[in-house]
Amino acid sequence: MSRTIKLDHITKIEGHANLNLSIEGNQIKKCELGSVEGSRYFEGMLKGRKCYEAPEITSRICGICSCAHTICSIQAVEEALGIKPTQQTMLLRELAMVGERIRSHATHLYFLALPDYLGFESALDMSTKYKKEVERALRLTKLGNEIVTAIGGREMHPVSMQPGGMLKLPTQEAVDELRRKLQEAQNDAIATAKLFASIKYPKFERETEYFSLYDGVNYPMLSGELVSKANRFKKDEYSKYLEEYHEPYSTANFVVKKEKAYMVGALARLNNNYRFLSKNAKKIVTDSKVRFPITNPFMDNFAQGVELVHYISRGIEICRKLAITEEKAIHPGEMKFKKARGIAIIEVPRGILIHDYEINEKGDIVSANIITPTCQNLLNMQQDIRAYLPSLLKMSEQKIILEIEKLIRSYDPCFSCSSHFLKVKWNRK
Repeated sequence: MSRTIKLDHITKIEGHANLNLSIEGNQIKKCELGSVEGSRYFEGMLKGRKCYEAPEITSRICGICSCAHTICSIQAVEEALGIKPTQQTMLLRELAMVGERIRSHATHLYFLALPDYLGFESALDMSTKYKKEVERALRLTKLGNEIVTAIGGREMHPVSMQPGGMLKLPTQEAVDELRRKLQEAQNDAIATAKLFASIKYPKFERETEYFSLYDGVNYPMLSGELVSKANRFKKDEYSKYLEEYHEPYSTANFVVKKEKAYMVGALARLNNNYRFLSKNAKKIVTDSKVRFPITNPFMDNFAQGVELVHYISRGIEICRKLAITEEKAIHPGEMKFKKARGIAIIEVPRGILIHDYEINEKGDIVSANIITPTCQNLLNMQQDIRAYLPSLLKMSEQKIILEIEKLIRSYDPCFSCSSHFLKVKWNRK
């Protein structure tokens, strides 16, 4: 018997995706996961534009990660032009990224992932019974927004940061106030991490390659080499290892390393860099008695909870270091253009983000390549679904779809970002 199931809208996910499944008996004949967002053409938009315009344009790739795209773009332009930002500028960028990480993780964990495990359709449905948890999520999200606004000038698509420095610096009083609020938020972060450490995740293990930045000193954010258990290479070498390709069922490219799938994101960062966590975050890991590497993709939720604790601590540390000193921003008219290539690779909430620009002697962008985390995770998600499905086949189709959605959501994917609830086409015999 052949059956087709269509689910037109996956809730609790960024963007839209299709999943086509063909099952014969206990055999998975087809498993195709792809983005169905309209093509975005941001790389094409950048061609012919002045390089200093790129950060403002690319911030529109994603509202959730607008700071990430802005900063990655800035650093690619700086590398091409030989601009060296000050330590103060780098700390302010990292602080903005801390704010974005806090709000992104809090939103995903409480509003997208947690309802799956508590048996609710949405966070609104669970708000009466779990009012304390929802209020905690709102406080953390608000804090993240306040940090981004203080550094970037507004909650989404920051305007204060540019190649070479800041158009407007925060006051020392504003930085001190952020430090106070971060200190107050430590209990909320720890409670979040403990909550997601206590969840009973599905028993599913599948080893893959975990890629993240690594500098041997810090938990990664704005710099480092790309590492996994099998490989280690510098950012300028990424095109030798990572390859993009297209499938007809997806508007987003797939990215592979030497033709194999790999995983990026909080779980990959934790597997590669857990010894660089803050003291409070390490305690969560130790108390949870996890064994590394963690090979259950559902545990990406646990990793995000641990990271919340770490980034609250890191934000406090940055605020303590900052003694705001006036700096003159570099005006575009003062930039010295040359024919060059600039590559920046940073860690964003969902994993590794790459911006790669070629610039001519007039400062125009000749070519651009942007690789988002979800594109890198897409094949790994697809392979996880294929491996997880056989254990679900005795369930009802509705329950199977819920479990697949739960697995996809554990990656915290952004299909809007990756395309240049889950619609399932299911043929079952």
